[in-house]
Amino acid sequence: MKIVRGSKNITGPLSHPAVAIGNFDGVHLGHQSVVRKAVEQARRNNGVAAVLTFEPHPLKILAPEKVPPLLTTFRKKMELIEQCGIDMVICEAFDRRFAGQEPEEFVEEVLVKAIGVKEVAVGFDYAFGKGRQGTISRLREMGGKWDFAVHVVGPVTVDGRPVSSSRIREALDAGDVESAARYLGRPYSLEGAVVKGFRVGGGIGFPTANIDPGEALVPGGGVYAVYVAHKNRRYPGVANIGFNPTFRGKRLSVEAHILDFDEQIYGQEIEAFFIKRIRSEIEFKSADELAEQIRKDAAEAKTLLAERPF
Repeated sequence: MKIVRGSKNITGPLSHPAVAIGNFDGVHLGHQSVVRKAVEQARRNNGVAAVLTFEPHPLKILAPEKVPPLLTTFRKKMELIEQCGIDMVICEAFDRRFAGQEPEEFVEEVLVKAIGVKEVAVGFDYAFGKGRQGTISRLREMGGKWDFAVHVVGPVTVDGRPVSSSRIREALDAGDVESAARYLGRPYSLEGAVVKGFRVGGGIGFPTANIDPGEALVPGGGVYAVYVAHKNRRYPGVANIGFNPTFRGKRLSVEAHILDFDEQIYGQEIEAFFIKRIRSEIEFKSADELAEQIRKDAAEAKTLLAERPF
């Protein structure tokens, strides 16, 4: 999959481009249905399947105080989009100038002149241009003028409710990683470099990999059964999200104890996939009590993960 930074950097005409448009944070089941519609149309016409997305999240420019924590890093988003069969991602730099485009300007300059679009796939609630003035009906009108088809994809429902990024964030905030996985179509994950923590786990016989999640949303506090990916291998593990109350911690941490693993991985990238919340975070009277509970958590996680291979 080719990644192009800005539609103006597309080289040469594209063969019958079919373009899915959206931010696609999380690449959840609803997003996937939009992206796959573009793939379907491209394959039908021997064309290029593309995604037009934006970086950073539009709210980071328009209303920084309202920008939500991300469900995917840029790298993860690209990986998930590629898995849907996309040939090219066109990533526009979202700034005040881009946000201020009138709907007609966006369509003419970006979709028509820069991309040469022939098929557009969007979600049912899509709006575009300055102040989100561009409606789907206006997009269809412009499609008639500029000779491109518009495909509107309806909502995807899970458990009788439409899938949305906000619903996934609500589930993760509550520690309900199982519901989040149903909305995403995969377990929620955090990826990042392993950083040095307080070394509490190693001191009680349970060394942990402390993940720096960057701007990504961290699930609600508690202990989780996880799979940890490192160098193209996945290992069962148990992760704690919280403040280490037993040791009077004051900083939120994401710590994963990887089962049957003893490599030194400081500074290396890992990814933790959250399968199920085991319990809430508890303050223990002593390190020995904490160690005993971690033994129980690890045993429970191992049993649970054996039943849920991933």
